[in-house]
Amino acid sequence: MELLDVLDENGNVTGKKEEKDTIHQKGLWHREVCVLIQNEKGEFLIQKRAATKKQAPNKWGMTAGHVDAGESFDDAMVREIKEELGIDVLIQDLKPIGIYKQAEGNKEKTNNNFTKYYYYKTNKKIEDYTICLEELSQLKYITLQELEQNVKNKDENCSYAQRNEMQKVLEEIKHIIK
Repeated sequence: MELLDVLDENGNVTGKKEEKDTIHQKGLWHREVCVLIQNEKGEFLIQKRAATKKQAPNKWGMTAGHVDAGESFDDAMVREIKEELGIDVLIQDLKPIGIYKQAEGNKEKTNNNFTKYYYYKTNKKIEDYTICLEELSQLKYITLQELEQNVKNKDENCSYAQRNEMQKVLEEIKHIIK
């Protein structure tokens, strides 16, 4: 069972904890993390989610996840990178981009969250990662222009392209990498 802290609509921890599925069913506010990983060629890592995932199966996404109850954004990001990609990173190697409030929903689920985004520069190649097959089926690097095009077109094959804040996140990335 994955317990998450329930937040108020301003992002403050309320002291209540709920199971992840209950959080989504009730549309409760919670925390998530996401990292944009860039290689030495200037390309960004995206990952194809496993077919068995409840949310966005077989869709391309980024290394991301929920912040567990009692966990910090930073600790969650380091944990997610290790779980999904099999690499160890230090929090000081991750550059914070910002925290964005996201309210989204449909008939199946509601995802009201505060997501903290990070940027990470690496020299790792695809073969340097060890993916968790319960989470992912494939990794690839794409250009910033491809990322921007996916977001602009709201590409349905890319879960990150559906997030309202992604255009702002990509603008922040451009300031970081120039």
